[in-house]
This record gives sequence, C-alpha cells and structure tokens, in this order.
Amino acid sequence: MLIELSIKNFAIIEELTIPFEKGLTVLTGETGAGKSIIIDAIGLLLGGRGSVEFVRHGKKRAEIEGLFTVHSDHTILKKIDDLGIDIEENMLVLRRDMTLQGKSICRINGKLVTLGILREIGQSLVDIHGQHEHQALMQADQHKELLDDFAKEKLLPTQAEYQLLYKRAKNLQKQLLNLSENEQEMAQRVDLLRYQLEEIGQANLEPEEDVHLANEKYKLANSEKLFKTLQDSYDSLYGDGRGLDYIMNAVSHLEEAQTIDNGLRELHENVSNSYYLLEEAAFSLRNQLEEIEFDPARLEMIDERLNEIQKLKRKYGKTVVDILEYSAKVEDELDTIIHKDDRIQNLEKELESVWLDLSVEAQAITDIRKEAAAALSEEIHKQLKALYMEKTVFDIRIVERLAGKQGSQVEGKTMYFGPDGRDEIEFYLATNPGEPLKPLTKIASGGEISRIMLALKSIVSSSQGLTSVIFDEVDTGVSGRVAQAIAEKIHSASSKSQVLCITHLPQVAAMADTHLYIKKEEEEERVKTLVSPLLYKEKVNELARMISGVEVTDLTKQHAEELLQLAKQHKQSI
Repeated sequence: MLIELSIKNFAIIEELTIPFEKGLTVLTGETGAGKSIIIDAIGLLLGGRGSVEFVRHGKKRAEIEGLFTVHSDHTILKKIDDLGIDIEENMLVLRRDMTLQGKSICRINGKLVTLGILREIGQSLVDIHGQHEHQALMQADQHKELLDDFAKEKLLPTQAEYQLLYKRAKNLQKQLLNLSENEQEMAQRVDLLRYQLEEIGQANLEPEEDVHLANEKYKLANSEKLFKTLQDSYDSLYGDGRGLDYIMNAVSHLEEAQTIDNGLRELHENVSNSYYLLEEAAFSLRNQLEEIEFDPARLEMIDERLNEIQKLKRKYGKTVVDILEYSAKVEDELDTIIHKDDRIQNLEKELESVWLDLSVEAQAITDIRKEAAAALSEEIHKQLKALYMEKTVFDIRIVERLAGKQGSQVEGKTMYFGPDGRDEIEFYLATNPGEPLKPLTKIASGGEISRIMLALKSIVSSSQGLTSVIFDEVDTGVSGRVAQAIAEKIHSASSKSQVLCITHLPQVAAMADTHLYIKKEEEEERVKTLVSPLLYKEKVNELARMISGVEVTDLTKQHAEELLQLAKQHKQSI
C-alpha cells in the first residue's frame, strides 16, 4: 500500500506530505482545489508522461516521492532484486524529479533507474482508474486490451510464442519483397556488388594487416634512432673497461671473500648470476643491432600499401577486419540475388510453414480469450447486479478478423494476422429485457459506463496483486440508490487492497475509512493546495456541503449524519 506521498513545487502545490491508511481513503473538496493534481502527481511517480508545465512557476524542479509497502510474496520483489536494488522490510521508496529543462530523474530506494523501470515497478503497485478510461470503454478497439488484461496469466506465454512467430513472418515477407524488386534495380545492384567485391579482392587484404604495417612503418622511420640507442646500450655493457668487466671483477673478489666468510656465498651467487644474465642481454643487443634495416624502399612500399588500405577504409569500413566482413556480406548478397529464384522459392516455403505455425498459436489465443470472455461475463453480471443493473445482459463477442493490409494463405484459407492475433473483440449490451444485444459503444449511457467500468476494475484489480487502486471521479453520471451501490462497491474493493477515491458523491464520501479534505488558499499572492484529515463533525459539514452544493443547513447536516450512520451499519454488517 501507499504509506506516504510527498509533493514539492508541483503545479499549484508548493509542498505537501500526505500520509495514507489502509482501507478506503476519500479525497473531497471544491472544484479546482487540487484533488486531481494529487492523482496526477501519483501518476507521474508511477512513470506517467511528464511535462515542464508541471513545475511550479518560479521553481527549478518538481519533486514527487512515495513510500510503499508490498507483501513478501509480491512478484515485483524478484524484479527489484535482479536490478540490484536493496530493499528492507518490504518497503519501497519511489522518487521522480522533473526539471524545467524537461529531464526526469528517477530513483527506487535511492538508486537511479530509467523511466521505463520506474513505470514497470510503479504500475505493478498501483492502478489509477480515471474518467478517461470511460472513453476507452467507448472505443471498441480497447475492449481487446481489457479482456487480455483479465486473461493475462494464461494468455501471456501463448502471446509470447505468437509474437516471435509473427516477427519472423514479417521478416520473411520483407526479404521476399526485397528480392521481388524490379529487374533493372536488381541488375544495377549486381553490377555494384561485383565491382565492390572485385575491388576488395584485388587488394589481397590480410586480417590486422594495417596494424602490422603501421608498427613496421614506425620502426623503419625511427631505425637510426633505434640503432643508436641499442649501440649505446651494448657499448655500456660490453668491451674493455665496460660494465661487464667491472661486474666480473666484483664476482672474482666475492668468490675469494666467500671462502673466508660462508655467509657471503649467496651474495656471490646472486652477483654471478646477474653477470651471466647481463652477458646474455649484451649478446641479444648485438643480434638486434645486426637485424636493424635501413630500407627506404621498404618504407616507401609500406606507405603505398597503407594509402591503398586507407582508400578502401573510406568506402567499406574502419579497419581491415571490417572491410573483410563487408566483403563477406557482399558475397552473400550477390549469391542471393544471382540465385534469387531459388531463394524466393525457399523463403516462400519457409513463410508458408511459419503462417501455419502462427495460425495454430492464433487459435490457441482465441481459445483462451473465449474461455476468459465467458468467465469475465459471468463475473461482470454478478457485479452489475449489485449495482442495480441486474436485468442488463453483457456479452463479449470474439470474431475472426476478416480484413487487413495483406491476407495470408494457410492451407487454402485467407487469414488476417495482427500483432496480437486474428481476433476482433467488442463488448455488447442489452440494458432492458427483450431488447437485442447491441454494441456497448452505441447504447450505453454515462452512468452505465461508470458502473460497467467499476465492475471491470473490481474484477481485474483483485487478480493483479496491486497494493493500491485509485478511482478518480468514477461516479460520474450517477445518483440515488445507484450512487449508494457504487459507494458500497468501492468500499468492498478496499477490503482487498488500499483504495484512494476522488468523489463528488456524498454516499461514497460517507463510506470512507479516512476522509481527506483538499482546499486551496492564497498566500503572498500565490495559490497553494492544502490537505487535512477530517474528524466526525468536519465530515458532517463536508458531506452537508456536498449534498446541498451551496448553503449548508441543519437539514443537510442531519442528512449527512444519516449517511454516516448508514455507512457505519453497512460496514458492521459485512
């Protein structure tokens, strides 16, 4: 659950720290006080899209931080461990800073992470359901996503296999398209590839040749200096009155000394060994001197070869190895084009096999969706009954896609595959007995959409292991006994996970375990948002304001107290 939220310099919020409790927390207040801004802040903390417009005017950055606790068996803990993030007592601190330059700085338990990782972690903890999701329900192409979300535990492995095959099929199609280009372009390509292959082949390149030649060139260009330094080293060691003579003299004296003092034997051996090592080094120096070449012709030849290699590098790669690899690719492409008819035939056979495998996986996806659709429909009917839509018939229709950019032939049948299968999915509804089922997008009212979406979220959220669910004004378009049913449904959801709810319905506010009041006030000609928890009398006044809308009277206060008493009785009866 979300334990605490801290917001600083975000929109009209100067600085705010809000502690949250278990159960149902309701946020109320006048329109424009900043209720939705708080939800926006949570959305950004969970990886939502940011904007410099969120940074409070006159400030350099906005800061949002949230403390969460998760169950020890939550699946996200393994992901966090894989990321090398330390976690103690199953507590997570998510933080996101946004600067005026548009940069986002994200941290989890103090460790810098990408926005993508913050989003992955955050969205596994909290689900935000706002009014925009009503619009999603009114778009038929979103219905598939809602069903797949319900069925994802069974669906994900099959979808993963399907998507691998789909990607492979698209790649094969691309290869076939490239091979089927017009003959003139293909002939021009063949001429170019042959020229490049011949040019590289005539150079007779060897791997790392440029590196070896560059080293040899440097050595030849500095041969005089090398000769002089080696000659000086050799002369210092070998010859009459040179270093080795002095060391041999020391060896002779130590040999005599160790006959007098046995303790000098090891020192004599060390000096003697050093002499022989230095003598061997002197002989090596002499050999090196004899091998040094003064060869201007060789140096000129190396320069010409390096210039030739450099010209090829400008065309085909940064190193000789790159050039040789490019040559191998050219050779493969040339062979493919020359034998393109055979290649096309092989690709077509391979693609035919992939389409067949893809159709099998697509059917498996369809079967899972149909099974999930039946289960989801049954659950939704149960939920709708509690929301006074007991006579409503809800159905999820799954049909095969019959059109697309390009059909694929599978065993003589044309099939249209998409990235997520070959199903078209749409929700159907009949709100009154005797009426035929019609697309939900065409007949549902605003209040009905609110209840259907609440039913969907109640079902899906309970199966996702979410620690918190946020409802942002999901009670739009309802009143009376329906409002009371929605209030009871939202409170019921809070028994499975923490629920935060922004509402304008007094019935929902009365159900709150914690009631937070949001208000804005002006200080030094700047507006800022404040949050305060309400005690019983303050709750009565706020509910009365929500009931009356304008003037709070004794009658509206009595009504507010009645709502609170009914809410208390409902909670005790559960």
